[in-house]
This record gives sequence, structure tokens and C-alpha cells, in this order.
Amino acid sequence: MPPETTKASTPPANEPRPSGPPSARPWRTEGLPPAPPPPQKSRWWRVGLGLLVYLVFFSLLTVQDWIEGPEPIRYTEFKKQVDAKNIGEIFARGDTIQGELRKPAPDPDKQGRMYQKFTTERPTFAEDDLLKELTEGGAGVRATPLVQQRGVLFNLLISIAPFALLIAFYVWMFRKQQGAMGGLMGGRSRKPVDPETVRVTFADVAGIDEVEAEINEIVDFLREPEKYRRVGARAPKGVLLSGAPGTGKTLLARATAGEAKVPFFSASASEFIEMIVGVGASRVRELFAEARKVAPSIIFIDEIDTIGRARGGARAMGGHDEREQTLNQILTEMDGFSGSEGVVVLAATNRPDVLDPALLRPGRFDRQIMVHAPDHRGRYEILKVHTRKVPLAEGVDLDKIAASTPGMTGADLANLVNEAALLAARGAQGEVAQRDLTNALEKVQLGAARNVVMPEAERRRTAYHEAGHALLGMLQPGADPVRKVSIIPRGRALGVTLSTPERDRYGYDARYLRGRIIGALGGMAAEREVFDVVTTGAESDLEQVTRIARSMIGRWGMSERIGAWSVLPSEGDPRMAGVSEAQLEVVDEEVRRLVDECYGEARRLLRENRDKLDAIVEQLLARETLDEAEVYAAASIPRSSTPPGPKGLPEMTLPAAREVGE
Repeated sequence: MPPETTKASTPPANEPRPSGPPSARPWRTEGLPPAPPPPQKSRWWRVGLGLLVYLVFFSLLTVQDWIEGPEPIRYTEFKKQVDAKNIGEIFARGDTIQGELRKPAPDPDKQGRMYQKFTTERPTFAEDDLLKELTEGGAGVRATPLVQQRGVLFNLLISIAPFALLIAFYVWMFRKQQGAMGGLMGGRSRKPVDPETVRVTFADVAGIDEVEAEINEIVDFLREPEKYRRVGARAPKGVLLSGAPGTGKTLLARATAGEAKVPFFSASASEFIEMIVGVGASRVRELFAEARKVAPSIIFIDEIDTIGRARGGARAMGGHDEREQTLNQILTEMDGFSGSEGVVVLAATNRPDVLDPALLRPGRFDRQIMVHAPDHRGRYEILKVHTRKVPLAEGVDLDKIAASTPGMTGADLANLVNEAALLAARGAQGEVAQRDLTNALEKVQLGAARNVVMPEAERRRTAYHEAGHALLGMLQPGADPVRKVSIIPRGRALGVTLSTPERDRYGYDARYLRGRIIGALGGMAAEREVFDVVTTGAESDLEQVTRIARSMIGRWGMSERIGAWSVLPSEGDPRMAGVSEAQLEVVDEEVRRLVDECYGEARRLLRENRDKLDAIVEQLLARETLDEAEVYAAASIPRSSTPPGPKGLPEMTLPAAREVGE
């Protein structure tokens, strides 16, 4: 490998870094070496200029006072004006006299210069009766001076004031403009972050071991690039992390940089987009230039689908706009990488299907990694990570909590642990007990309990509604076990039935899905069988039933009449994909047939097991909440474990059976 293609690792802290005016930098950084402060420019010339302006103002004010002040005259000239009865009024302090003439008179000492305001000094040896002469001449004698003299300090303050006001005005205007441009441009100064305080490693990541194994190659390349260069290999230029929100994509990217001990630049894609066209592209250029300076490094772009949507077609959001220019700049920058630069781009999205094909081709995002929600073992490991700094009481079983949280992501589990810690702190406990974790799980899954006093008739109807869900869930072969039934209002619901699978499920067959529909219709069927009414409490049940039934018929080929054909797309109008109106009518007919059959089956099962339904209701009205053992005991149904469903259909993720009566 030629020597000029080999990049040095992170430069030492004492190496000079290029400096310049701060620009709009919306990204955040970790692990950068601290940059030396820029050299301070001399400001003595500004101080000298300011002093000169002060002296000019001071001199002008002093000259103005000298010109507009009273005229000094001889005492004999003053006596002459007194005898002429031309004194209008005077002010005397000691022997100093200030006054004003009725009519201007010439000053004999100033070659005929006219004056009207004057000042003079009365000799101490004068023996005239000045007050009597002034009174006879009609002059006024005052106790305050006619002319207020400004002192040197006052002149200095006045001379500074205009200049200070001008400076304050410009500073205010500059800050207002800076604030407006900051809001428009999203300016944010980049600050080096102490790597010892914020860096995370793979020790802080749990539950996604297979993803760690894939991304370890990136870490190894950034640590030992020469090992790969010797055999002609190059690191992937880009790695796309896709998965549901909360699965740990951002944490994984940070851990990759922390494990490799390289600088980490992170930004959300939306932060590059602004109203002014071209700003996003310039930010992208600057970000990649900064990353190259400290290579090897990692650039992480979160929610890249914001700017990476496919150009053209039905999903495009416009023509040659700011979003498209920013995307083009990212494509250009990634093309400009060579294998030896040591800059790796990580990106995260939960919508990989909408990304532009140019982003996903080899040479840009060479590797795509799917980050799934953790399984049972992964949830247990995640709980262990999040409880490191949480004091746990004896008897806390994290494995049991992990088994009760299928489908939860790492963010959900972190929130669960935090809720449990809040409950423990509220109860003035020093440790988090199993009860706190269980109560927190109920709050997260079922919602917070409300203090609502329901009429007895409505409370009884709610009990039958929830008992119908629970009983049908227990009677269906292979259905998820019923974990809890409650008629305590929580959130928007008046009652809740919670069912979760015994083990993690990754695929669902038609029999299981029909059971889900029957269980969801249990509340409505129970109200019809017992009270012969249908209430608004079935709203969420019917939404879930419709969603499952339409997917079974229109997407998963579970109808003999439709056949092995996907009619309903995951999003958008099926007519745009060429589906005819006649075919859509057939789908509607099949959905109605399926739901009607399941509803009839639900009512039949409830009629045949009315005694079990009444027994559950009796216990619910007495206790308000029944856990798994209590509800099975009330229905006299033995609790038996159910085998996991077949694997497959990974795109199908059904929530836990949580039915509400509103």
C-alpha cells in the first residue's frame, strides 16, 4: 500500500487543529481530542479608537460650555449696568455674581462684543449698597444660579453615553440576528465531549448478540486496519441498521464507536433540512470533512429515511428540493471515500422499504443489519444491564419478568425498570422488590388505574365483558394463556384482559389467528348473551378483529376463495397495484364470513360454558382483579402449557391480547 494512502489514527491533543468562524453544525460528537483555543487577536487598536472618540466628545462639550457660558466682565462694567438699570436678575454666592441683562450690551474689554449673561467678582473692599441699588433698578435677586454649570465628570459621562448606546444597539441587533439565523439555520457549536464520561461499549448493549457479531468486523477494522489492507480487503463504507423503534440502533452505533475508541459524529437526518436550499448539502460536506480530519471515525445518521426516500415515483415528496440536494450530497460524499480513509457511515431507520436504491447499492451502504426485538434470553440480559445501578431486593426474579414481556424492546424494558424504581421511591423503600416490577409491568401494559366509581349495573356488565374475553382465551386450544383480568378502570378502558404467549412467537397459523378473533369477540358476545345489548366497549375489540381478519384474507392467503395471492398491500390503495373492484368485493365478503363464523362460535362456547362465565364474574365482582392462577381456578379449567407456534412470517407481529371495555 503506498504510504500516502495510509491515514494516521486520532491526532494527538497537542496537534494544531484548523480554526475558523463557527458555522451551523447540527451534529453531536463523542471522543474527539480537545481542540486548542484559537489565538486571541490584539484588540488594543479598538481600545485606542474608543479613547479617541471619548476625548473628541469631551472636548466638544467643553468648548460648547465655554461658548454658551456667561461672559466674565469687570465689576465696574457691572456697576455701570446697575446704574443704567439694565440688570434683569442676578444670583450671588459669596462675592461671585451671575446675572442677565435686560438688553445686550457691548463688552469694552472684548472690542464691542455683545453680551447678555455675565459673571463678575465683587471686591471685598467695596462699600456700596448693592442690594438697594438693584432693588431700585427693578432687578430680581435669585437664590439659584441662572446657568447650571456641568462638571468635568458629567461632561465625561455625557461624552461616553452616545457611544455606549450605539455599541449596545449594535450588540442587541447582532444577538437578535444571531438568534434568528440560529433558529433558521439550526446553528449549534460543536463541543468536544470527554470520552471517559459518555462513551458506551458492547458491555452496555444486550439482547442483540447476532447483531454485535456482524458489526464486530467494523470495530476490528477501525482498530487494526493494516490487517485487512494486507489481504486487499476494505471495510464497508456504510452499515444500515433497520428495526422497530426502541430496539437499540442508536445505542449500538455509539457502542461501536466506543468499542473501537474512535471519534463519533451523530446527527438526525432532519437536522440537515432547512428552509434555505443548499444549507443541508453544505452541512453534509462539513460533517464528512470533519470526520476525515480525525479518521478513523464513525458518522451516524439517525432516521435517514427523512432525507433518503426514493426519488421519483409515488413516494417522492417533490422535485429538486432541499431534501433531494442533501441526499445527493450524501451519495457523493460516500462515493468519495477510499478504502483507507477509515470513515464508516452508520445509519438507522425503521422504514428501509422507502429508501432510495442509490443508498442501498454496494459501495454506499454495503451492509444492512436488521435489529429485532429481543427474545426471552435477550430481555433477561437487557434487564440485567438496566438494573446495574438499581438496588434489587432479595427474591427479585428478572427471568420471570423477562418471560412476561414478549415483544418489548430495550427501550420498553428500560422504562419498565425506571417505573419500578419510581414506585419504590414513592413507597420510601431502599430497594426495588419483585412487587414493584410487577406493578410497573401492569402500569406499562394495562395503563394507570383510575379512581372511577361506576354504577353497579355498568360494573357488572364490564365484568361479563372481561370474563367473556378470559373464558374464550382459556377454552381455545393453543391460545395464549390469560395472565390477568381486571375491572379496575385503567387509561381509557373500564376493564382489561391480558394474555401473553408462553414463549416467544415468530409466526402464526390460521387456527391460532381464528382463536385470537374468537377471544377478541368474547366481550361483545358475552354482553349479547347475558344482557342482549352491544355497547361501545367493543370498539377496540372490533378494530383488532378487523385488522387480523383482513390480513388473513388479503395478505396471508388464508382463504380458499382468494387463494395464494396478496391482495391488500401493507400500505396505500390496492387499486394502485392493479387490484380490481371485484376482487376487493370478494375480500370484503370473505372477511365478513370469517368474522361472522368466529362470532357465532364465540356465542356458542359462552352458552355451553355459562356456569364458568358466571363463576369468573362472581370472583371479579368480589376481587376486581384476578391473576393467572385465580382466573383459571375460578373457571375450574386446568392450566396447561401450550406449545409455541410455527416459525415464519416474521413481518407479522401481533400485540398481546389486551381488550378494553370503554
